[in-house]
Amino acid sequence: MKVTVVGTGYVGLVSGACLAEMGNDVLCLDVDPNKIRILKEGGIPIHEPGLDKVVERNVAAGRLHFTTDVEEAVRFGTLQFIAVGTPPDEDGSADLQYVLAAARNIGRLMTDYKVIIDKSTVPVGTADKVRAAIAEELEKRGVDIKYAVVSNPEFLKEGAAVEDFMKPDRIVVGADDEQAVYLMRALYAPFQRNHDKLVVMDVRSAELTKYAANAMLATRISFMNELALLAEKLGADIELVRQGIGSDPRIGYHFLYAGCGYGGSCFPKDVKALIKTASDAGQGLKVLQAVEDANDAQKLVLVDKIVNRFGADLSGKKFALWGLAFKPNTDDMREATSRVVIDELFKRGATVTAYDPVAINEARRIFGDEARLAYANSPMHALEGADALLIVTEWKEFRSPDFERIKSVLKSPVIVDGRNLYDPKLPRSFGLEYLPIGRP
Repeated sequence: MKVTVVGTGYVGLVSGACLAEMGNDVLCLDVDPNKIRILKEGGIPIHEPGLDKVVERNVAAGRLHFTTDVEEAVRFGTLQFIAVGTPPDEDGSADLQYVLAAARNIGRLMTDYKVIIDKSTVPVGTADKVRAAIAEELEKRGVDIKYAVVSNPEFLKEGAAVEDFMKPDRIVVGADDEQAVYLMRALYAPFQRNHDKLVVMDVRSAELTKYAANAMLATRISFMNELALLAEKLGADIELVRQGIGSDPRIGYHFLYAGCGYGGSCFPKDVKALIKTASDAGQGLKVLQAVEDANDAQKLVLVDKIVNRFGADLSGKKFALWGLAFKPNTDDMREATSRVVIDELFKRGATVTAYDPVAINEARRIFGDEARLAYANSPMHALEGADALLIVTEWKEFRSPDFERIKSVLKSPVIVDGRNLYDPKLPRSFGLEYLPIGRP
């Protein structure tokens, strides 16, 4: 099948590459000429494990192409995926300007039947706006061309996006056009040979399903984080609590780890957008508002532990920070806890030396020439001259460190662990002061 993907971010590039992997002819469009230049030169503008090989393989096979030419992109595919950004607006709502601009371009240039597929995470009712934008452009041209608008939300985890796309646990399709559903079934058939994973529903339900899924996962995280703080007060161990409740099949183990807050491009934005959607509909979501409030507070927990240990005035103090990305296997720092922690430490007069396997360049872009922030080329290098170590991202290389060396290098033998990476007995057996979250 011939497929156009508008946008070459995490969702667009992964979707395009994986669809090409299954034999489809895919053209990826982006208005950013720098992104397209990088892709045409064999590079990848984002960090996503395994994606480079899939892109390289399908470009070489002639199934994956890149362009900045909007007219070429609209002409190319019968299936037109819109996978552009929907950044949060000032009021928390999703900004649809890029989605609707893509829709207008399709309406302005299409000459035959198209299926326009919303792959971006968009509020309920967006498909109606996309349909109206296309209809308006066709009316301006004085032509009557058939088309369908489909909601096909993505459920990709950064750091595992390629595997998630290639081996989906469900494929949600919201559509009211039989031909569009037929084409979507044909497109996704290679991804579900074992059993049918396609869930077909009306468009608005599909749009809400994406937000509901992320909101539910965010709720689990914030709930466990609040329980962890309670566990500290009561002398309980949140890890044992996690095992106890996770063994209940109605609850399960996923997304029950206590930590220092969620971040990234999805959960914070989608929670805000769903709260705004509910407010506009006159149906407030009290639980979800509490989820957001709890997450905002949780990002300050590491700083609170530092203040309790070293005092409110941290002038002259230097802290090593392991992990800048919001999660492992990505360089994404959008809404990352590290940004909050670094800013709060700066406010109290401290300096920071940070290490992250892949996100240092992104941190340089965000923080610029900030003199109070230095970057290390290894985890141990970050410890030199530091008063304590803060762990913010659970990269695998942090899981089995040399505790004896950590103690010898730090000025104060203190580890503040925002991801509960270690059994507390282990670092403490080396004489380290270990401060996890929700563990005695």
